[in-house]
Amino acid sequence: MASRTIQRLATRLANQIAAGEVVERPASVIKEALENSLDAGATRIEVDLEGGGVQLMRVRDDGTGIAEQDLPLALARHATSKISSIDDLEAVGTLGFRGEALASIASVSRLSLTSNADGTGSSGTTATTEGRDMTVTLAPAPHPRGTTLEIRDLFYNTPARRKFLRTEKTELGHIEEVFKRQALARTEVAFSLRHNGRVLHNLAPATDAVSRERRVAQVCGTAFMEQAVALSRESGPIALHGWVGLPTFSRSQADLQYFFVNGRVIRDKLVTHAIKQAYRDVLFHGRHPAYVLFLEVDPRVVDVNVHPTKHEVRFREGREVHSFIFSTLNRCLADLRPGDGPATADPAGAEAAATGWAAAPGQGGIPLGVPPAGGAGYGPPMNQANLGALARLYGASTSHVADRGSAGAAPAVEPEPEAEIPPLGFALAQLQGVYILSENAQGLVLVDMHAAHERITYERLKGLRSDTGIKTQPLLVPQTVAVSAREVAVAVDMADNLRALGLLVEPAGEEQLVVRELPIALIDTPVEALVRGVLADMQAYGSSDRVRAHEDELLSTMACHGSVRANRRLTLPEMNALLRDMEITERSGQCNHGRPTWVQLGMSDLDRLFLRGR
Repeated sequence: MASRTIQRLATRLANQIAAGEVVERPASVIKEALENSLDAGATRIEVDLEGGGVQLMRVRDDGTGIAEQDLPLALARHATSKISSIDDLEAVGTLGFRGEALASIASVSRLSLTSNADGTGSSGTTATTEGRDMTVTLAPAPHPRGTTLEIRDLFYNTPARRKFLRTEKTELGHIEEVFKRQALARTEVAFSLRHNGRVLHNLAPATDAVSRERRVAQVCGTAFMEQAVALSRESGPIALHGWVGLPTFSRSQADLQYFFVNGRVIRDKLVTHAIKQAYRDVLFHGRHPAYVLFLEVDPRVVDVNVHPTKHEVRFREGREVHSFIFSTLNRCLADLRPGDGPATADPAGAEAAATGWAAAPGQGGIPLGVPPAGGAGYGPPMNQANLGALARLYGASTSHVADRGSAGAAPAVEPEPEAEIPPLGFALAQLQGVYILSENAQGLVLVDMHAAHERITYERLKGLRSDTGIKTQPLLVPQTVAVSAREVAVAVDMADNLRALGLLVEPAGEEQLVVRELPIALIDTPVEALVRGVLADMQAYGSSDRVRAHEDELLSTMACHGSVRANRRLTLPEMNALLRDMEITERSGQCNHGRPTWVQLGMSDLDRLFLRGR
């Protein structure tokens, strides 16, 4: 090897090496082609496929087009119209900019590029390239304003690469995913997708809020939009908007997660961590949230020139971005209350139970130590008049409810049909000492008594912690932890952040730290694992929630043991007090472990169960 002379790679070989980075499968080609069309200002993009894209991929747009004299250069490596200086590279405002995609694609396929940059005529020019020397041939071809890119026989000249391709169905699935991402990113553009002559997607342009929601529903499914909450927040030069799925609309895999930075779809560990942290104590174990989110930042503070496929980015102020995303989603999820949004549940037990949410007025309080009630509570038949009557007693304020009524029946009062019915309605009875049955304006509400009270208690304990701060305790014998020099530097730089978490950590050498104080609640926690974990988070994301997560686990355990237990009988006033507390408690739709606390069965659901109207 040492005796070999250094030589320049042949152009075709260099392009094929680059193709290994850019062109993994047909979906990679579609991604590059769609990005070029969008950068060209297209308002309509049509994609035609054959054989899962391996036999044919044709992408046609109505963008600005490419002038005849520029076509050969468009197929040359490192030729682009999108950047011309280092200043352009530091503030990239286009999806593509490297200038190597078309050359790389051409090196492993039979490619033709037809374009017309003349906005008045239909004349155009076709550039074709094929063979070992990749010579570009030009010929006139009728074409309206815009560009058509046609790729045939992908990997025909690299059979080893072609062997790695999957079935036609699998490759088509990857293309559809790329297509969906771009359709979500640019809702104002019309998109169509055909495979073997069959139309798979035909998306009209969306220019207002209603049509944009319709586009998201077409791409992500109506179930997502029915179980999603819109959010929008702006703070200085950074803004976040989009839709996040309710915690009850979780997924078994991370297959419905779309995050865009300045219109570019990305997969970034900092973003993923921030979102995961926001959903931490409202998702069931092993489940994944669903979201479609758009982050807008100054292009100068985000580096998109990190990876050849441009899927990754690097934020100049990663800590601020992480904090902004987390705080926005955390507040959005915390503000959800019963009654806001859809309030339906699948009686057949579908994966995503439909649950409603919203803010409700009033104060409530079932004390943490309510004595057990003797016997089940049953009231009079609950018609609309009786609901109105109970609204006067339990609607606006229920802190005094425990003193009213008896275990046998609700107090007799004059009906007031016009009174406002709260989102979770009024209790009818208790089922097997586990569930509360309640009637609201939509129909029947089922509440898991223990799970609901567990969340209420948990949120109260967190509130007390926020009021008093993290209490710390000095270690009788300070503990020395062996770490790397990099971790020592992080501990010194983030000393104030560590102190805010209740950790007093000081350097004791080039590769040693000494821990002098810990949060009281974590005094029995393995110190070395805790410190290493916190430092790793701070190095990766600029912050850490490990201390808070450990404390939350302890508070959750305390809340679980301090909540009303199954098989305990509650009076109607106690049940109604619990419902009112749920309506004013943050994240009350899930218990501390992410299980739903209540579901709604509307009249249509009940009619369907009993085959009424058929």
